[in-house]
Amino acid sequence: MTNRQRISGVDTAWLRMEHATSLMMIVGVMMFDGKPSLRQVKRVVEQRFLAFRRFRQNAVEDTAGNWWQDDGAFDINRHVHRVSLPGKAGKAELEALVSELASTALDFSRPLWEFHLVDNYQGGSALVTRIHHCYADGIALVQVMLSLTDETAAGSLAEVPAAEPEDDAPSGDADLLAQLLKPLGALLGNAREVGMGLVEQGRALAANPQMATEALEEVARKGMGLAGEVANLALMGRDAQTRFKGALGAAKRVAWADPLPLDEVKVVGKALGCSINDVLLSMATGALRDYLVEKGDEVDGLDIRAIVPVNLRPRASGTGLGNQFGLVFLELPIGIEHPLERLYAIRGRMRALKGSYQPMIALALLGAVGSGPKALQERVTALLGNNASAVMSNVPGPQQALYFAGKRIRELDFWVPQSGGIGMGVSILSYNGAIQFGVITDAGLVPDPDAIVARFGDEFDKLMWITLMSPWGEAAIAAETPAHAATPAPHKGVPSPEARIPKRFRNL
Repeated sequence: MTNRQRISGVDTAWLRMEHATSLMMIVGVMMFDGKPSLRQVKRVVEQRFLAFRRFRQNAVEDTAGNWWQDDGAFDINRHVHRVSLPGKAGKAELEALVSELASTALDFSRPLWEFHLVDNYQGGSALVTRIHHCYADGIALVQVMLSLTDETAAGSLAEVPAAEPEDDAPSGDADLLAQLLKPLGALLGNAREVGMGLVEQGRALAANPQMATEALEEVARKGMGLAGEVANLALMGRDAQTRFKGALGAAKRVAWADPLPLDEVKVVGKALGCSINDVLLSMATGALRDYLVEKGDEVDGLDIRAIVPVNLRPRASGTGLGNQFGLVFLELPIGIEHPLERLYAIRGRMRALKGSYQPMIALALLGAVGSGPKALQERVTALLGNNASAVMSNVPGPQQALYFAGKRIRELDFWVPQSGGIGMGVSILSYNGAIQFGVITDAGLVPDPDAIVARFGDEFDKLMWITLMSPWGEAAIAAETPAHAATPAPHKGVPSPEARIPKRFRNL
């Protein structure tokens, strides 16, 4: 097996977007009940994480392009570290450490990942993980991290390395995708490179030829529908100017909210005719609105855009690495005060994006960044950065407790990188029946993300009380909807009053 493989176009894009003020790495933290030893952590990393050969490789560049190349001097001790928190060793101290690590670049002379075992967090310990985005997207990295765990303490210590996945996305029908993206190539004046960029990293989409065929038929029915979406994206005006956008600095701040019961979110979503994702995005929007109001900023009629990643992996793709996702621009109705009206506005806008070509277009743009000239890279990065204020990512995780190195994982959080002038990332992860919210901000723009995450619970409680105080039944819920908001879609069966009230509210 050769010790060198070409880095795909989209993965190269994440390398090229690296900047001192925008570090392109995904940061995560696990909190444990108990304290795994450094020796145990290294053993799990060596046997399971390094079973993915890619994590033993450096990202190198020469005149012929960018390559994955085996690190001949690989030493696990340079990647797995032990640290201790100062003072009370509580949440504030851990958030400060994660903020510092999120502001510190990885060493590009070796594989771009690190683990930091925090041995004194709240009577137990924590593990901070930093992995560069060029290795994989959030969906893939969650699967990688899950491969390091088990449903039992004994199983998490078993010496059974994970099976190595395919390095690349599966191959497929390149011609169909090339035809699909012709309008984008014409717009950028570089059809061949854009098409090849998509083909190279969009093979997962082409793995299902019927999907690509249906997309082409849809283009034919709509005439220039795809070209119209390309034009809309290219001509999209700058996002509204708020304290969430501006010149970025190197320092970042992270914070996370207390976990929220997933079953309660499901109850509210079902009762109000919305998806779980609609509810979560509405909560995030309300938290951002309240933060701006507290700062004295004008919010009436304000919309800001969030970039929302869309998974383009086939369901059977396994744990293959690489980046296989597109992006959509979602308008967040910051200016809407009423929680229910805001929820239905979010739902309507998300539904309007379903079936959109935006994810495929964004994938092609990222491929262009990775395979095109530097001027094109700067143009695309500016397009993404100027047109949005935040990145919002929602990743489904396991719904049972897991163990790492013999210790139970109590809580999981992660943070996504931002580029250009985007100064904020909101990350949502479900784990063991709970929803975890994380926020990362530019310290110069928003130095107190804890003031944002503290509002997530309040926003959910507003929706919960609206649900509890409403008459029961679909007609009553429809009547609660503001006149100018979309009517909730019909849904089968509204839960009984008792079933709809979460346990923590039943004795109030």
